[in-house]
Amino acid sequence: MKRIIALLSVLVTLSAFAGEREYIWPKGQMPDAQQHQIAAMTDVSRVEGFKPDKWRKPYIEWYDAPAAEVDNKCCMILISGGGYISCCDVELVAAWSRRLTELGFHCVNFVYRTPRPEGMEIYQSAWEDGQRAVRMVRSEAEKRGFDPEKIGTISMSAGSHLALLLGTSSQTPAYEKIDALDEVPCHINWAIVNAPAYALSDGDMGDPNHMQGYDGNYIKLNSCFKFDEKTCPMSLHHGGLDPYSPIASTQVYRELRRRGIPAELHLYPDLGHCAPGLERGVEFMRQMGFMGKLEEPVDLMSRFQTDDNRAENILEKVWPEGKTPNYQEHQLVPYIEWHIPAVKTTDAIQIIYSGGAYVGNATDSHEVAAARRYLNSLGMTVVTMMYRTPRPEGLPKHVTAWQDLQRAIRIVRSEAAERGLDPNRIGIMGSSAGGHLTLMGVTSSLHNSYLPIDDIDKVSCSVQWGIGIYPAYALTDGIDNCNTNCGNNDSDVLVPEFSFDLATAPMLFIHGDADGYSSMASVKIWEKMRAMGIQSELHTLALRNHCFQFAANPGTGSYTWLDRIWEFLTAKGFNK
Repeated sequence: MKRIIALLSVLVTLSAFAGEREYIWPKGQMPDAQQHQIAAMTDVSRVEGFKPDKWRKPYIEWYDAPAAEVDNKCCMILISGGGYISCCDVELVAAWSRRLTELGFHCVNFVYRTPRPEGMEIYQSAWEDGQRAVRMVRSEAEKRGFDPEKIGTISMSAGSHLALLLGTSSQTPAYEKIDALDEVPCHINWAIVNAPAYALSDGDMGDPNHMQGYDGNYIKLNSCFKFDEKTCPMSLHHGGLDPYSPIASTQVYRELRRRGIPAELHLYPDLGHCAPGLERGVEFMRQMGFMGKLEEPVDLMSRFQTDDNRAENILEKVWPEGKTPNYQEHQLVPYIEWHIPAVKTTDAIQIIYSGGAYVGNATDSHEVAAARRYLNSLGMTVVTMMYRTPRPEGLPKHVTAWQDLQRAIRIVRSEAAERGLDPNRIGIMGSSAGGHLTLMGVTSSLHNSYLPIDDIDKVSCSVQWGIGIYPAYALTDGIDNCNTNCGNNDSDVLVPEFSFDLATAPMLFIHGDADGYSSMASVKIWEKMRAMGIQSELHTLALRNHCFQFAANPGTGSYTWLDRIWEFLTAKGFNK
């Protein structure tokens, strides 16, 4: 009886799928047909008794429509990777379909021809299938109840190479027209692109990047990506240890920015070839308005109003009386303040300070108080710092603040053990000008900013991590103000004051994509650190400007940004 029930279940399942599967080419009209190619996911093709001749035709397969109460009138095309050798991401596609259907998307699995065609580019037959599949999906929008101009893709690896082709090159025909369906546009409206493979010239023949995506002007994006007038917004996701180099994603991001196309970039430390950060992709789609009207923005400080999670606070001056280096009468007196959590869960310490263009700074601002209260609530000790402003006269704008930071780190380290904390787990965090100051602290701790004045200055001022929130003044086209070229040009390089010495620590960057203090500063620093073997994390936020977090819409990255801090600390093991 159990066997009969199981057989009936299989037959019902096959019947349901058969009703929703659509072959994308008319019989006998599939371009560049090759006998060795099939169109099947590996859960089918690797089963004993598989008959290839029954699986020659690429197809789309519709999942059940979302419930009416959550239907957002959008469609997502799910594209497996597999090296253009197979369509292997069976579990990943299933997970995407579950989550996206739950969120109100109409989902369709796209199964293209593999293995690689002979005598042509490794992607050619898949690209042909892809353009035809998008046309078919768009042609069914009215029947299935979604907007034909709200079609996105989510993809992995070789599937992401294909998604980049669909997203950047829809105005280049992949095949000759065969019928009326080919009059339907084949552009997509957005793409969530995970770990794109074969996108750079040191790996565009179908292999991992043999030079890790680095070598000055030699390594370029694959010329198959045209970046035409229909190129769509994208959210790019990549692991920092991926042999299919994450520099592919940073280069695509740079090209999108050069064309004024909103984009997000999410780079994860210590991860290999994978599809990280699905929820970041969801936040991207929500921020872009693809999922419907955004909720009203919420002021950040209204969410973090009290110090209920703080047990005590202790204030200390940074410098002994009469010992402040480069003392100038017009600058304020620097100090630090310890914020001890009511319930301590970690021995790590986070130092936080604000921005303010090196003209002013504050310890109770949106940039400081919210993060302090958030981390205190999670059981982490926070030290806030007031550094000397306004800018010193006759010195670079950051020098006296840098002196204060180095001294503050030394004080914190020298007092950590007596407070039951770990002197070797200290991080620094700043926003805007404070982000520039963080970069000074992270990259240049072996460079003394002042002469020693007492035994505290024998203590190391190196840190174990840094958090840069929209760092300013980091590129040569924005040394003292906004970036004149948006930081997108190859000639816009990192400012010379960052030493990138041997004590340089990993960082988390969070930056608005539309920030006048360009997000390319964070990207180029991330690239520099990766080239040094330092695994950092980066998130850019589409459509968001400077101070992206002050008022943010629920469900977007600018609302959940504080969670990226705790996740980074957890992933790197700093908050144990």
